Amino acid sequence: MSTYNAPLQDMRFVLNEIAGLKDVLALPDFAEVDADTVDAILEEAAKFATNVIDPLNPKGDKNGPHWKDGVVTVIPEYKDAYKQFCENGWHSMPVDPQYGGQGLPHLVNIAVNEMWRSASIAFALCPMLTSGAIASIWHHASEELKAKYLPKMADGTWSGTMNLTEPQAGSDLTAIRSKAVPRGDGTYAVSGTKIFITWGEHDMAENIIHLVLARLPDAPAGLKGISLFLVPKFLVNDDGSLGARNDLICSALEHKLGIHGSATSVMSYGDKGGAIGWLIGDAGKGVAYMFTMMNHARINVGLEGVGVSERAYQHALAYARERIQGPIIGDKDSITTPKPILFHPDVRRLLIDMKSRTEALRAVAYFTAGHMDKAQHSPDAAVRKQSQAYVELLTPLVKGWSTESSIEITSEGIQVHGGTGFIEETGAAQYLRDARITAIYEGTTAIQANDYVGRKTAREKDEAGNVGFTARTLYKEIAAFADNLAKDAKLADIGRDLKEATQALIDVTEWVIKIYVAEPQVAHAGSVPYLKLGGIVVGGWLLAKSALIAQKRLDAGEAEGYYKAKLATAHYYAQHWLVQGRGLAKEIIEGGQSILALDEPLF
Repeated sequence: MSTYNAPLQDMRFVLNEIAGLKDVLALPDFAEVDADTVDAILEEAAKFATNVIDPLNPKGDKNGPHWKDGVVTVIPEYKDAYKQFCENGWHSMPVDPQYGGQGLPHLVNIAVNEMWRSASIAFALCPMLTSGAIASIWHHASEELKAKYLPKMADGTWSGTMNLTEPQAGSDLTAIRSKAVPRGDGTYAVSGTKIFITWGEHDMAENIIHLVLARLPDAPAGLKGISLFLVPKFLVNDDGSLGARNDLICSALEHKLGIHGSATSVMSYGDKGGAIGWLIGDAGKGVAYMFTMMNHARINVGLEGVGVSERAYQHALAYARERIQGPIIGDKDSITTPKPILFHPDVRRLLIDMKSRTEALRAVAYFTAGHMDKAQHSPDAAVRKQSQAYVELLTPLVKGWSTESSIEITSEGIQVHGGTGFIEETGAAQYLRDARITAIYEGTTAIQANDYVGRKTAREKDEAGNVGFTARTLYKEIAAFADNLAKDAKLADIGRDLKEATQALIDVTEWVIKIYVAEPQVAHAGSVPYLKLGGIVVGGWLLAKSALIAQKRLDAGEAEGYYKAKLATAHYYAQHWLVQGRGLAKEIIEGGQSILALDEPLF
């Protein structure tokens, strides 16, 4: 079993050269954070991920949470790691200092969070959900609720969840039936059943703060009739101490393909008359408020795709360096002096594919996080607006493209291992099992793709009424970069491949905008390939930028192996992924009708 080691060199490169860490740290709200502080945080996080969280991953996979009579307990190692996690301040990194947090940039948090997700997705889900709940409360709840709940959520004493869907609803939130009845004292009696609640019950934190979507008695049908309620496991007294147990219980735990170490709960509210809850913000705006948490979760689930891909790559590489099996094609010396399978051409293909794609995923995630900081903290209104538009456009890519890619990358990791990869004891299979959920929860790939093709492209307009303005602006920027790179003597091949793929994306975007109103089903039939094409191009653009920087460093005499590797992965990505652009464009533009052509009875 290999040990996880955070890829700090690549993380620092992407933070500084691609995602704009220097510009983020120059924002007034981050005046007390400098580059040395960020480096120190990354170093300590890497140690914690390797020494404390990574050993939990196989243990949690084999010994998941235990449910009995509504009580959920985790293995002692989880409780100890969670305690250390909170005591070391990792839980409070992104939270507003007003409520006990450190107020660090999203860009710094995303690098640290990648380490947690590489080390153990299951463990990292608990602080991830709490962080999202904090964001929703901070943005939308009353000052009284913020003061009462956020400080202990910030330091991890209390954890948080989001309760959206129900057995009959799935992804259709209009179908939820949970109710909230006014109790006459400003509180509400909440009742109903929620499913798929990550870390909905456990014994690591003293209290669990549930954010629950429910309908008021006079609420209209549809999304506008849904409100958001804060429902604690234990009621909280005015002095902050814990009071009576609320009327809610974990009625079961789900038995899952992967992430066995996390408790995925079925939560029952109001079996004894109604769980006491507090309305967050205005009635009828629950879905909008919950989207604050969901968008936070979508970025972080996309980051799970990055993290598990990196972990699977490291695991596969370690095996390929040690495993000796047969002579190497074209290498006569390997007959008498055996070499590890890393020298076999197809194993090299698998590994460089895993490496280059993971680097592309990381670059897109960090690039988006940098814009999140600018959107929230820049003193320039125009910068805030532009960055927010980019965050909204790129969020479906970070979530949908990263997670779909991670399924393929972790599968490649098993392939590197051969038959032993199919055996659980080697650990390679767990990454694929864990990765598989990432393309489903917090909005399936199709939901991300529908958002990308619809709200983020064909239905997006600027003040002047220009449709798809943000997408067209970004793709034009990428095309201009590709044009210039194609003139570079050393990197022209990458530039040409990027230029062709970007033109394919532009062509598809114009086609989508043109047909969307008249033939929305045809447009959406190609939405997932369109999302894939967008991810490939944006990822390829950022890898091409990386290659340009690496080449300049090498030309300046910095003959460092890292820069040579950066060039190699960029060339590989261009020749194996950017070249798929035209094929995807043909699939999207010409293939939609064939998807819809088969009559329902013929399936």
